[in-house]
Amino acid sequence: MIAAVRASSPQNVCAPWRASSIWSVISLKVVSIRMPRRHRLRLFVTPDTIVRWHRDIIRRRWACASARNKPGRPAARRNIRALVLRLASENAKWGYRRIHGELAGLGVKIAPSTVWEILKTNGIDPAPRRAGPTWAQFLRTQAEAILACDFFTVDLLDGTTAYVLAVIEHATRRIRILGVTQHPTGQWTTQQARNLLMDIGEQAGKVKFMIRDRGSNFTAAFDAVLAGADIRIVICAVRAPRMNSIMERWVLTARRELLDRTLIWNHTHLCLVLAEFEDHYNWARPHRALRQARPLVPLPEPADLDQIRVRRHDRLGCLIHEYRQVA
Repeated sequence: MIAAVRASSPQNVCAPWRASSIWSVISLKVVSIRMPRRHRLRLFVTPDTIVRWHRDIIRRRWACASARNKPGRPAARRNIRALVLRLASENAKWGYRRIHGELAGLGVKIAPSTVWEILKTNGIDPAPRRAGPTWAQFLRTQAEAILACDFFTVDLLDGTTAYVLAVIEHATRRIRILGVTQHPTGQWTTQQARNLLMDIGEQAGKVKFMIRDRGSNFTAAFDAVLAGADIRIVICAVRAPRMNSIMERWVLTARRELLDRTLIWNHTHLCLVLAEFEDHYNWARPHRALRQARPLVPLPEPADLDQIRVRRHDRLGCLIHEYRQVA
């Protein structure tokens, strides 16, 4: 009897189920009823348990049959799923229908419902109404049209403090040091805005935004000069330096690579040092945002490593080293 019960509950879900074990238990009970009371068998199962075992047998038998036949549409290939997810991640506004159309253009035959299922399984809305771009995406797509400016101070050895106004182009990372003064009045700042427009010349038509902070040096006259060239002023929020992070990063670079490593005697010395650093930054310093290119110099063709010869060029009394190939 115990063997019959054990046989009725095997561990393998797809085992060849039989009803003989259940009938064995029922037969034992029938036989024991005809015997004297003191010799009857006492089973530890109820009739309800017998019925439940039978339902289990039928359900698992049909489950095994279905697993062997493997009905339904075959699963999409792994590379197709990866391609669908790639298109969805690189194109945030595309729904499953747009992705299906792009796949058809690539020669990939797949049902729209399969694209829907792949996106849904991976937690991506198949028919999205996604939000607008993030700050990083917006700045990256609008980089050609964005300038950023800021003041920073330099303490001189003659006991005075100099204020430096600089402007950086988001797209090329080119820096322009507009001027140095000890009295950054509104009139002086406005004149630097006029000088900037003359400096960039025809490129002023491509610039649409100027990012600045809320400093009192930037007056309404400063904004009006730029507005006359169709440049919109974007004012940073209070205590939000990340809104002008590229300009803030350049100020940090200037301090770490130049100002913190030398002593600046006076106003004239500071102007000479900053002019030299501006030239180095635009023509010789690599930038990760530009894939290690220079703001004004593209990357050269790969060099012949067997014949490469490099010469060092020193700037600012060996404070900055530049390296160039010898022809």
